[in-house]
Amino acid sequence: MRIECLVAEGCASLASLERNIRKALEEEGMEAEITVKVLGEEEARRMGVPGSPTVLIDGEDLEGVRPLEGTIS
Repeated sequence: MRIECLVAEGCASLASLERNIRKALEEEGMEAEITVKVLGEEEARRMGVPGSPTVLIDGEDLEGVRPLEGTIS
């Protein structure tokens, strides 16, 4: 699995985002390649990034992904 985190310069949630992703992977016994890309405002606009942070899992935006049955969204 590949997890890409796209964040705006100065995004206050970066540290907690990485920590929470690593914790979730550990709890689920999963491994993933995690990359973080800090974007300037112009680059984010050009890429169509909707907000910060944006998390892509295997290239798909995590936002809008339906939760698994039996989980709390």
